[in-house]
Amino acid sequence: MNMSAGLDPDLLRAFAYIAEEGSFTRAAERVGRTQSAVSMQVQRLEAMLGQRVLMRGKGGSVSLTPHGRYLLDRAREVLALNEEIWRTFRTPQMHGTVRLGTPDDYALRYIPGVLRRFAQTHPSVDVDVTCSSSTPLIAKLKAGELDLALVSEGHEPANWPSDRLWRGPLVWIASERNSPHRLDPLPVALASGDCSWRKVALRALEAAGRRYRVAYTSETQAGCLTPVVAGLAVSVSPITAVPPGVRVMPSGDSLPPLGEAGILLMKAREPRQPVTDALVAHIRDTFRAELERPAA
Repeated sequence: MNMSAGLDPDLLRAFAYIAEEGSFTRAAERVGRTQSAVSMQVQRLEAMLGQRVLMRGKGGSVSLTPHGRYLLDRAREVLALNEEIWRTFRTPQMHGTVRLGTPDDYALRYIPGVLRRFAQTHPSVDVDVTCSSSTPLIAKLKAGELDLALVSEGHEPANWPSDRLWRGPLVWIASERNSPHRLDPLPVALASGDCSWRKVALRALEAAGRRYRVAYTSETQAGCLTPVVAGLAVSVSPITAVPPGVRVMPSGDSLPPLGEAGILLMKAREPRQPVTDALVAHIRDTFRAELERPAA
């Protein structure tokens, strides 16, 4: 094998599509090639690596070998980097400012990576970030003070287009070292006002007949987490945004199930185009990668 030749991104892309689709036929449709052409690409890739990466089963099924599972994660990283390089050099230079609003519970989890990649591809565009809860962010969006906003599902106004970025379990969280969920009444730390998570949590407790007291309130998720980390209360969080120092509490362990929560992306009626759409693309890519990440 000629190591200096490197790996052709087209070969990695064909392999990744086959792994994702579980089928040579569907992968061929995605890349716009014949099934035999895609099969030859995989053969070339395996010849270059000196290892089998795919196993053909009965009925046209396809599975990954151990080497294939190792390769798939790396192939996705290489393809994402390849796309980022293309986008950096082929996207027309843009200037301006995008005003983005986000609750703090999403800010630390998702926004740093979004801003870092956006700055690499659009170095002449500034992003002004406002951290607040969903209700005031929507008010700012309506008033034209924001171009984009990430909000919790349940706050979106009627007849205003939104893009659901993520939907998954809402969970109870508590300190890793303490068990406040054993107390009666249950001490809870929740956002104040009309927070949709607050409503879900209180409805679930009341429906289960669980006695509780709202011991701590805060306008921000960070404020709710402080008594949780201290072991003084429980709170709620999306499963993907559980911070260090706390643990997810299993439903049924004296705590009722909470169902699911969603994260929406909303755009102003008159955003600053095309700069806004460029940031939208980065946000969508970030959440898409999160959805494709294997569950811990």
